[in-house]
Amino acid sequence: MKIIIAGAGAVGTYLARMLSNDRQDVVLIDADENRLARIGNELDIMTLVRNPTSLSGLRDAEVHKANLFIAVTPNESENLTCAMLAKQLGAKQTVARVDNYEYMKPENLELFKNMGIESLIYPELLAAEDIKASARYSWVRQMWEFNNGELLLLSVKMHDMNPIYEKEISNKNNQLVGHTLKEIGIAHGHNFHVVAIKRDGETISPHGDEKILPRDLVFFMTLKENLAEIRHLTGKDDYPAVKNSLLIGGGKLSVRASWKLASIHDSVKIIEPDSKRTEELQSLVSPQTMILEGEGYDVDLLNDEGYGSTEALIALTANDQQNILACVAARRRGIRKTIAQVENIDYFDMANDLDIGTIINKKMIAASHIYRMLLKGDVDNVKMLTIGNADVAEFVVKPDSKVTKKKVMDLCLPYGVNIGGMSRDGKSMLVNGPTQLQAGDKVVVFCTDNTLKKLDKFFK
Repeated sequence: MKIIIAGAGAVGTYLARMLSNDRQDVVLIDADENRLARIGNELDIMTLVRNPTSLSGLRDAEVHKANLFIAVTPNESENLTCAMLAKQLGAKQTVARVDNYEYMKPENLELFKNMGIESLIYPELLAAEDIKASARYSWVRQMWEFNNGELLLLSVKMHDMNPIYEKEISNKNNQLVGHTLKEIGIAHGHNFHVVAIKRDGETISPHGDEKILPRDLVFFMTLKENLAEIRHLTGKDDYPAVKNSLLIGGGKLSVRASWKLASIHDSVKIIEPDSKRTEELQSLVSPQTMILEGEGYDVDLLNDEGYGSTEALIALTANDQQNILACVAARRRGIRKTIAQVENIDYFDMANDLDIGTIINKKMIAASHIYRMLLKGDVDNVKMLTIGNADVAEFVVKPDSKVTKKKVMDLCLPYGVNIGGMSRDGKSMLVNGPTQLQAGDKVVVFCTDNTLKKLDKFFK
C-alpha cells in the first residue's frame, strides 16, 4: 500500500516509523530538509523536501498512486489544503489533522467529505476522551468503553507493598493473586475474562494455567454491571471515588480534558504558570473549571487549593519528565489516580517502573485512528496501548466472513489474539469458546505481538 505523509513533526515521524515497520510503501513530505534527513537515515522510506501544499511537490510524490494521504503538519489550514489537493490529484483516501473542535461536530463531517477529506483527526480531543475514561475510577489503571459504555476493557494493577508510596496497600485483600485463570474464570461464577497480563515489561496472552502474580497489570473484559465484582476481587474496595481532579498545565489537551472531566467530576482545576495563558483559558475551558496561576510543583499552592482532597492528578504539560515527577509526588501523598502525558516513547518503561498510573501519548492515539483505515475488515475503533506491545480493535462482522463459519474456539486465531466481548443487536455480552459470531456483531479483540493485521483474513 502506498501511503504519503505530509509533515515530519512528532505525529508524522511516528506514523512513518510505524508504517515502515509494517512494510508499507511510505513517502514523507516536509519543507524542512533537516527533519527529513534525520528520519530518512533511520527508516526505509522515501523523503521529499517540498511544501505539502505544492502541486508540483504532490505530483513528484506520485500522489495519484496513493492509497492513503495523511496530512499531519502543525498547521491546520495547510493540512486541509494539501488533503483536498491530494484527493483532486487522485489519492484514494485522505485524512487531515485539525485543532478546531467545531470541525469535529457530526453535522460538519459530511461537509469535509464533500471537500475530499474522508477523515479528520483531532489528537487532543481523542486524548481527552481517553483521559475521561481512565479518570472515572481511582482503582482502574486504564479503561476503554464499547457499546456506549456497556462493554468495558480495563487494566488493574495487582499491587504488593511498595515503600515508595506511603498509603499503598498489599495484596492481602486481593482474591486473584496466586490463582490461575481457570480457577477464577466464568466457570467459577465470575463475570469477566482476563484477556492479557503485562508482566516484567512484556504483555502476554494468558492461558488457563497462567497464574496472576503480584505487580501484574491485568486486563479484564467485562460488562459495566460487573465492575464492583472486579473491584472487590482485586482488593480495591478502599480506593476512593474520584470527585475532584487537578490538571497541571494549561495547553490544548487540558482545555479539551476540562470539558470531558466536568461531566463526571464535581470539581476540575487547572494550574498554569503563564499569566497571559491563564487569562486565555477562562474563555476556553468548561464553566465549572477553576484556573489557578502557578507552578504544578509548588507544594504550598497545591496544599492551599485542596491537594489533599484531590482524588485525581493529571499532568499534561509539554515536559514529560515534569509530568512523570508530578505523578510520583502525588502518589507519595496518597493520590491513587494519576495520569501523565508522556510523548517520548523511550520514557514509557521508566514511567511504568515508577508506577505513575495512566500514560497518555497523543502520537499513538492519532496513529490508532489512522491505522484502522489500513485494515480491510470493517473496523470501528483501534487503540494502540501505551503500556505494551498490544492493540485493541472493534471489528464489525461481515456476512460470510471467516469468523461466522465456526465457533470461536475452532477458528484457529493467531497466537496473541483474544476475543473478549461483543455487542449484538445493541446488547453487550462476553465471548466464550463456544460462541458463534454472526453478521452484524461488533467484536472487541485484544491483540499482542503485532497480530492485528493478521485478523483481516478472518473479518474481511
